[in-house]
Amino acid sequence: MTLREEAGRVAVLPRQFPTNRGGLCQKGWTAAELLDHPERLTTPLLRDPHSGELRPASWDAALDRIVAGLRAVQDGHGRDAVAVFGGGGLTNEKAYALGKFARVALRTKHIDYNGRFCMSSAAAAGMRAFGVDRGLPFPLADLGRADTLLLVGANPAETMPPLVRWLTEQRERGGRLIVVDPRATATARQADLHLQPLPGTDLAVANALLHIALTEGWIDKDYVADRTTGFEAVRRGVAGWWPARAEALSGVPVADLEATARALGTAERAIILTARGAEQHAKGVDTVTGFVNLALALGLPGRPGSGYGCLTGQGNGQGGREHGQKADQLPGYRRIDDPAAREHVAGVWGVAADELPGPGVPAYQLLDSLGTPAGPKALLVFGSNPVVSAPRAGRAEGRLRDLDLLVVADFLLSETAALADVVLPTAQWAEEDGTMTNLEGRVLRRRALRPPPPGVRTDLEILADLAERLAAVDGPGAAAPAGRFPTDPRGVFTELRRASAGGTADYAGVSWERIDAHDGVFWPCPTEDGPDTPRLFTDRFATPDGRARFHPVEHRPAAEEVCADYPLHFTTGRVLAQYQSGTQTRRVAALRRAAPDAFVELHPDLADRLGIGDGEPVRVVSRRGELRAPARLSTSIRPDTVFAPFHWGGAARANSVTNDAVDPVSGMPEFKICAVRLERVDTP
Repeated sequence: MTLREEAGRVAVLPRQFPTNRGGLCQKGWTAAELLDHPERLTTPLLRDPHSGELRPASWDAALDRIVAGLRAVQDGHGRDAVAVFGGGGLTNEKAYALGKFARVALRTKHIDYNGRFCMSSAAAAGMRAFGVDRGLPFPLADLGRADTLLLVGANPAETMPPLVRWLTEQRERGGRLIVVDPRATATARQADLHLQPLPGTDLAVANALLHIALTEGWIDKDYVADRTTGFEAVRRGVAGWWPARAEALSGVPVADLEATARALGTAERAIILTARGAEQHAKGVDTVTGFVNLALALGLPGRPGSGYGCLTGQGNGQGGREHGQKADQLPGYRRIDDPAAREHVAGVWGVAADELPGPGVPAYQLLDSLGTPAGPKALLVFGSNPVVSAPRAGRAEGRLRDLDLLVVADFLLSETAALADVVLPTAQWAEEDGTMTNLEGRVLRRRALRPPPPGVRTDLEILADLAERLAAVDGPGAAAPAGRFPTDPRGVFTELRRASAGGTADYAGVSWERIDAHDGVFWPCPTEDGPDTPRLFTDRFATPDGRARFHPVEHRPAAEEVCADYPLHFTTGRVLAQYQSGTQTRRVAALRRAAPDAFVELHPDLADRLGIGDGEPVRVVSRRGELRAPARLSTSIRPDTVFAPFHWGGAARANSVTNDAVDPVSGMPEFKICAVRLERVDTP
């Protein structure tokens, strides 16, 4: 898209770009309304110790309060008593600066971000199979060329509407679209075949599909022999996943499993894509690995029009996880426990490698430790709203309330900001330059249309000022002298390029000028005069021997199964007109009209059994909490499952109910399935 300002108003205009070709969803077309929203924050807020209310304050007062609080906590409890929590919507520059700030200015190991709740399972599966994590290791246009396209737990018709153009193109040229989803979503209704499994059984489906491909002889034996390792163990593992067993477990008919395997195995070009429905489980890494195994066995990765990929879920979901927001990473996808990586990045940052902290803990473990005797006592939040977005949100909210100091940087008073001791007003997307990286690994430019309103600062300015004040408190020889945290996004990006050089996500050859000249640049791109990499895996994988790794994975039940007291499965997701925790979209008039309230979706047969009418208030109760919202009757969902969108807080907060069990590899919570009961709410 492009922006134009006329008579003080910002207009969003279409732009012919390779990925969306001028298309945006309603959220994109209406985004400019937030720039001048009457609820926008334009001055810092401090919590009054007497009244307990947030009151306007000067920047000096707010920053002094933060520095005094941080130093008091660290002096009393150590460096790791302070934590930082970031977001997948931050620009590359801000994500990089945030990771550097945590490790250099605060010297804490505790930093993670809300992307841990989004694509971490696919990232971990990609790293162990391919040696690299890039959402799509091929250009988005490949989707339109695939003869068979399998979407697992993805609903782009509501979550990424511009992408649907590629699905339409794929089908117009005779391609076959297959969707795996417990709900008959808007995307599933467009499919040639819809597999509707019980939530939490996608891995059984993946293993059964590979079993059928083996039985029918659709395995690319030359590809497996020449380009992979570990297949024999996987072959033995899926031998027991005959289709009837998978049907009994998942509810997907044998005929549909066989039709899906045939469509993939006999296609000249086939693509398998996963998204949150498959990934947000305590076995999410293994589930994604099951589909990666299938793609490798069919010889798909590295071939034009074929492969495995993951759909991102946030505005900078790809770039946000590449440059240091994750607990175990340094810029360029370097591991923080790798001595060579530490030496390289420390050299760029001008500190000794042994001064850098070690790895911290993933997002949910970090949030769950806040305010506890062994956990952080202070937290800085940039670009996230965990009060609504964290699993077992009531407990997460309680942990935030237990902190000695909570600081939130945002441009609206989110549910998390409303709990803060200090709230800092930040610039919005149209008010600062920077870069983002899309799901293809294409680095893009975001240009400022106008400066922020008076009294509002950018995140880079906030971090630089805090670093300087912290260094002044520490005295001579402190780790953050003036100038170490630049405020100009171009300067930060130049430093990011140096820090990422030689890493998996190498941005060294990506300049803003090159991005502008070529509609973005694909990483890795090591040199300015050398090529970038739109397509990975054409010759080798990013592993030491260049071969992809198969990993045997076995289905296991959900962390919490249904029982007499909690007889229904509960799952969550998005709706077209709202986004993430809804802090922004719930304040846009057109989006409120399109989706004004939360709801609980249930099958008419279940509603009839419980005596619930359409639109009547209901209560969804789990072992962790409850939500209340009107019932919405729909044949799109299984009779044993209920669904609620997660964009609302308060009584309708879906994550009050969700399970906080996490994947042992990725740290991903089990958002997509838990056991609940459904009750009518009697009203006068």
